[in-house]
Amino acid sequence: MRTSIRMLTVGAAAALLLGCVSGPAASKGADGPDRSRVLVFSKTAGFRHDSIPEGIAAVRELGATGGFAVDATEDAGAFTAHNLARYDAVVFLSTTGDVLDTTQQAAFERYIKRGGGYVGIHAAADTEYDWAFYGGLAGAYFQSHPAIQPATVTVEDRSHPATSELPRSWERTDEWYNYRSNPRDRAHVLASLDESSYTGGTMSGDHPIAWCQEYRGGRAFYTGGGHTKESYAEPAFRQHLLGGIRYAIGAAQADCRPENGYRPLFDGTAESLSAWKQAGPGSFSLSDDGTLTSHGGLGMLWYAGSEFGSYSLKLDWRVAGDDNSGVFVGFPESDDPWSAVDNGYEVQIDATDAPDRTTGAVYSFQSADLKKRDRALNPPGEWNTYEIRVEGEHLRVWLNGVKINDFTNTDPVRSLRDGHIGLQNHGADDQVSFRDVRIKELPTKGD
Repeated sequence: MRTSIRMLTVGAAAALLLGCVSGPAASKGADGPDRSRVLVFSKTAGFRHDSIPEGIAAVRELGATGGFAVDATEDAGAFTAHNLARYDAVVFLSTTGDVLDTTQQAAFERYIKRGGGYVGIHAAADTEYDWAFYGGLAGAYFQSHPAIQPATVTVEDRSHPATSELPRSWERTDEWYNYRSNPRDRAHVLASLDESSYTGGTMSGDHPIAWCQEYRGGRAFYTGGGHTKESYAEPAFRQHLLGGIRYAIGAAQADCRPENGYRPLFDGTAESLSAWKQAGPGSFSLSDDGTLTSHGGLGMLWYAGSEFGSYSLKLDWRVAGDDNSGVFVGFPESDDPWSAVDNGYEVQIDATDAPDRTTGAVYSFQSADLKKRDRALNPPGEWNTYEIRVEGEHLRVWLNGVKINDFTNTDPVRSLRDGHIGLQNHGADDQVSFRDVRIKELPTKGD
């Protein structure tokens, strides 16, 4: 909600060139002071995938269009503190077996702990079984695989840059790994395999195949795809890789904390909107890809199925430009959108308003931590994730996994202890999109 409108709205030292050609590594920033640089590492001490050259070429092409420089090596001597400092992320491209000695491992650990990025592709999970740090970074180790075959990939997170452009059900052919453990409790699962769609899955129906995490100070992304040469020519798989690399180098933000125990309030289907009601003018449209977009206003789409008292609410949102919307919490049932204004609180979505009325603010009550907010925020056109956690009269806001607001209600007229939630549609000039509204109810506790 803007101040000018007072109505509610919804709405190194190593061979760093392709192949085995020797040459000096270009230093980070050689192509410009702000250009990121990625090292592709593809040494194998076990099975060697014949798709590695295609993978290197694809990452180079993605870098050329995506704004980052790419070096490639199979020389583990590249893993020194001095050389690794040149890179924003290291891509382990179908590495296998024991590829680094203890000194090189120590250098890479320090690199990650100082904020470096890691991207693991396919057999990166078949690497360094006796190095616990690496196992945690990759997320899971390879166990087995059936024959190459088509399968259905269920995209669980549709805001992460690696998966935001993918369909909810992604049909593709690859060699599908089974893993020795399930990473779900340690990492944030982006996509999983539907084991009923192919033969040879051994993970009892919960089969993550791509995930991300913040690990020991660094960022990590892993995808189990990429066995076949053809993978690296697939537009969707290339976009998947690009998004994972962008996250690892810090060019895109995402909430990569583990996420378990949530249930959907809106899951992208028309059926899941049956418990929602529109209050006031305007509306939301539902696209084929499961995105809700606000139109007109001023009004609010609110969840009438139940009130909530102590909960974590997560949702994904995107603005096209300087658009306005917000998420209302803690208001009573009403078909009048002003009831939410007068009785609830709005977590704002707006790029350019006053500090207490811009993205992450508790509207007109408390600004977000703007420095943290600005670092966590993705620009217009890209998806963001809010977590709004309400416990008693305590309201906290996370943006893409970063806590940006911590607010306690002291207004005797309002209470966060019970109430509904709603999405604002602000007006004809404000079109904001939402995906995957989900909630986890929390134990009730005092302030």
